[in-house]
Amino acid sequence: MKRSWIEPNHPGLSIRHQCELLELNRATFYRQPGHESAANLALMRRIDEQFLQTPFYGSRRMAEVLGTPRSPINRKHMQRLMRLMGLEAIYPKPHTTQRDATHKIYPYLLRNMAITRPNQVWSCDITYVPMPTGFMYLTAVIDWFSRYVLAWGLSNTLDGGFCVEALELACTKVHPEIFNTDQGVQFTSRAFTSRLESKGIAISMDGRGRALDNVFIERLWWSVKYEWIYLHEFATVRSLEQGLTKYFRFFCQDRPHQALDYRTPAEVYRGLKKRH
Repeated sequence: MKRSWIEPNHPGLSIRHQCELLELNRATFYRQPGHESAANLALMRRIDEQFLQTPFYGSRRMAEVLGTPRSPINRKHMQRLMRLMGLEAIYPKPHTTQRDATHKIYPYLLRNMAITRPNQVWSCDITYVPMPTGFMYLTAVIDWFSRYVLAWGLSNTLDGGFCVEALELACTKVHPEIFNTDQGVQFTSRAFTSRLESKGIAISMDGRGRALDNVFIERLWWSVKYEWIYLHEFATVRSLEQGLTKYFRFFCQDRPHQALDYRTPAEVYRGLKKRH
């Protein structure tokens, strides 16, 4: 009953604050996936797959590529779904997305920087996760040098609370020197940046429309989707959580990476020798 009282788009109260006022565990609220019609969910799955291959496609080209003469896709419909999925083409576009005027934007600190050690740079991002009867959003914190996934979380809305929780979990024992994100409102909010500043972590933000500035976590999304999510039918949030727990353990502990000289992220992050 309490879950039905939550207003995800309330202008003055975040989901986190509403849950606190109602004494409702946030995990309970997020237990249900987001909903769209079956036709929209099928199209969103196709958009997600196409965007991983061509992240420079905007809504106009995406509608053209995924539509057919017999089943054309209205561009405004495509725009709405891509906005719901949190997708934006990577090429720079003036005045397409308005920033929250109260949120500070930080400079990009990583241009021409050599990444030479663990915990030098971490980054965080959000991706859309399709499910048979709905969808969720996944966030992860990754170490750039080792590709090690330090923390992750799920939400059925783009409310930034689950990103803050992932950040706090990642920072339980150690902090990075620099933390890099895009300019999404989840990461420019004071709830997020104040935690980084309080820990003495330098904040770096990608140029708008420059998703490839965060290339390592973009590669993580490709891996987790093509190697796991697209191969399984996670009908419930619980099964999705369990499946992702298993995959991230495999990704970090057992999966050798070519870019890491076929060592695993855990071996590189912890400074261990290759096992084989």
